[in-house]
Amino acid sequence: MLIGIDWGGTKIEGVAMERDGRELLRLREATPRHDYEGCLKAIRAMVDALEQKTGRAGKVGIGIPGSLEPKSRLGKGASSTWILGKPVEADLQKALGREIRVENDADCFAASEAVDGAGAGYNVVFAVILGSGVGAGIAVNGRAHHGPNNSGGEWGHNPLPFPDTTEIPGKPCYCGRVGCIETWCSGRAFEAQYAEHKGVELKAAEIMALKRSGDHLASLLWRRYIDRVARGLATVVNALDPDVLVMGGGMSNVDELYEDLPPALAARTFSTVFHTPILRNRHGDASGVRGAAWLWKD
Repeated sequence: MLIGIDWGGTKIEGVAMERDGRELLRLREATPRHDYEGCLKAIRAMVDALEQKTGRAGKVGIGIPGSLEPKSRLGKGASSTWILGKPVEADLQKALGREIRVENDADCFAASEAVDGAGAGYNVVFAVILGSGVGAGIAVNGRAHHGPNNSGGEWGHNPLPFPDTTEIPGKPCYCGRVGCIETWCSGRAFEAQYAEHKGVELKAAEIMALKRSGDHLASLLWRRYIDRVARGLATVVNALDPDVLVMGGGMSNVDELYEDLPPALAARTFSTVFHTPILRNRHGDASGVRGAAWLWKD
């Protein structure tokens, strides 16, 4: 069988899966945040539990909240900063005592949706994550694309394109830069923008409920949010022109995204036409962990 582990910033999830995609067992627990060794132990315990409960051994693929430097294989580009500079792959292999495959969690999401999700049947899938952060994975022919720097899909850490005077210089980002797309288009950023105006902290779903009831501020902030996402993704479409955009992360659950983003994105791209489908992910929160298992699909 195949075993997938999604090592996230807030939860670690595991799945035992048949090679045809049928799930046998799923487990989840909170991530020991800022505890690198604790995370390794939790992953080992989860793999052991998946094998013990199913009575079968499995090939293990792991999606990590960052990526690996291609030569040193040290952790880089992670909002879960406790893996930065760590020999993540070697430590996981030692903890599990077997050969493993490790990839970025967004790449796992892209592979999952490309194999048997919303992107199935499309050649080039750009799988967008609009969650607590902003990122993406790229899948070509059902396999994650990485590039020589293991940085494919990192559109969230480019500057927000075409900023107006109110968006300059922008807010500091955890990556050390200022004004990254992530600081404008993440779910947390959307919530923070409402709090800045009202002094009240609400979740994105609550803000959208206000918008639907006719609240002026919520409606204004949503229009601004859509325009910023469109500006960011227009540079992706102009450079890559993927066959499909598959949306993931918490903001992908907002129905209006699929009504309002296509025309806004069409207005920002260089081409005079925009035919790219923008689809909601098929597997939801399960996509990352399924994609980790699919690292052993061959």
